[in-house]
Amino acid sequence: MRAIDTNVLVRLITRDDSRQAAAAEAFVENGAWVSVLALAEATWVLATVYELSSTDLAKMIEMLLDHRDLVLQDSEAVQEALKLFQAKPALGFSDCLMLHLARKAGHLPLGTFDRGLAKVDGAQKL
Repeated sequence: MRAIDTNVLVRLITRDDSRQAAAAEAFVENGAWVSVLALAEATWVLATVYELSSTDLAKMIEMLLDHRDLVLQDSEAVQEALKLFQAKPALGFSDCLMLHLARKAGHLPLGTFDRGLAKVDGAQKL
């Protein structure tokens, strides 16, 4: 299965360049894999550059999880991270994803200097 880069994922979501959006759609129409790294980078780009709200980011992640042509790496961890992000959007999706990937891999606690993240079960403030 093919894989896509962050910029392809962002084009699929924002559709802000019609030529690139069409090329991205054509590339993924027979299926494409999205790494957790590309997903995390995309959420950062969409939040900082495109100024999407946490609510809009959550909707976008849900859309990607349900997309007919995309397969998200470790979709179970992505779903769990999404639940945490929806409950605590101030954490940021990347931190939620990092915590759930560590949990799934059996590598807790997740050490952090982030006071908000440290309050979540499985994280530890250093």
